[in-house]
Amino acid sequence: MPIKKAAKKYMRVTAKNTIRNKVANGVVKSAIKKTREAVAAGKIDEAQETLKKAIKALDKAVAKKIVKKNTAARKKSRLNAFVKKAALKK
Repeated sequence: MPIKKAAKKYMRVTAKNTIRNKVANGVVKSAIKKTREAVAAGKIDEAQETLKKAIKALDKAVAKKIVKKNTAARKKSRLNAFVKKAALKK
């Protein structure tokens, strides 16, 4: 355990930020997972709707500096390509 007052405060700040980051990451991961599950089930319309939500969640995570800009762009691109490929097959 820290002894100095500033170190104790930094521990509290880190704990608060960790919780905030986990919530935002959970929203992103669940949105991506729902999109992939919709494609796997063959529900293209639902997949396109959840894709929009996933993109929005990724953009919010970038704005809060939880996910790097390029990481979000990569995830959005791959997810969009996945949905598009499934839509073309149908």
